[in-house]
Amino acid sequence: MNFPKDLKYAKTDEWVKVEGDIATIGISDYAQSQLGDIVYFEFAVEPDEEVKASQTLGSVDSAKATAEVNFPVSGTVLEINESITDDVEVLNQDPYGKGWLVKIKISDPAELAELMDAEAYEAYCESR
Repeated sequence: MNFPKDLKYAKTDEWVKVEGDIATIGISDYAQSQLGDIVYFEFAVEPDEEVKASQTLGSVDSAKATAEVNFPVSGTVLEINESITDDVEVLNQDPYGKGWLVKIKISDPAELAELMDAEAYEAYCESR
């Protein structure tokens, strides 16, 4: 399993890469491996939308299940990775690179303290 050290992770299996006040968000390698082959992704937000932590970002369908993807932090949606809807396999192939979902401007940086580092997330995944 792949747990990049420069990311923060939520208990709901989203990852966050923070660069200044911008957060790039996606689903973790652990999440995509649990779901199996992902066949469809639908966004539940639009650019410029204000979002809150734990709000639904979108839903992912796989051969095994349908799951909601949530925002791990609050902010304003800057960009949506629209290419995901045309090439959803990238979520399985490159969840931390081309498989990013959204970029937001963080409105409450204190929320980042509630997320796990790679080591804590790896231990969390192993405990489930």
